[in-house]
Amino acid sequence: MRYLALLRGVNNIGAGKRVAMADLRGLFEGLGFTDVRTLGNSGNVVFTAPPGSRAELVSRIREALASRLALTVSLILLSASEVAAAVRGNPLAKVAVNPSHLLFLVPPRRSDLARVRPLLKQRFAPERLALGTRVVYLWCAKGVARSPVWAAADRALARTGTVRNMATFTKAMSIMEANEGRRTAWRRSSTRS
Repeated sequence: MRYLALLRGVNNIGAGKRVAMADLRGLFEGLGFTDVRTLGNSGNVVFTAPPGSRAELVSRIREALASRLALTVSLILLSASEVAAAVRGNPLAKVAVNPSHLLFLVPPRRSDLARVRPLLKQRFAPERLALGTRVVYLWCAKGVARSPVWAAADRALARTGTVRNMATFTKAMSIMEANEGRRTAWRRSSTRS
């Protein structure tokens, strides 16, 4: 199963939680995961894990982060299908002209999206907010730093979610789908032999 791991608060400006991406890749590979790739420098890891419980995976990764890298962070795992659904189901695609200002806020659990639902009744113009099946879409028209829609959504989730921009999600989806395409081609060629 292909996953995107999102670590909250890693390598942020001014944050004390610093980790080299090579060390993060090594940690995931040391746990027996394959096809491990990091994206950017902020704790995004695409990897393949054997079938099993997502909660067990999260627990194993958190334990390894703490014991091997002295890193205690919030960790959210999304499946390849959840990442693809978030990118392809983006209702703000026509509004968001700058992909770095279009954020995908991922709460720890899908059920946490209900905590953001009341914000749909508020006006944030020119900013926008929409809910997906696993993410909250935030269009921060003038940037994230002083965005009222970002601040409101982050407060609604009691600062437990993690956020990435559209470009990061799109790149993760591309990596995940390219990997799946290679696996499918390999399976076809090995059955013909």
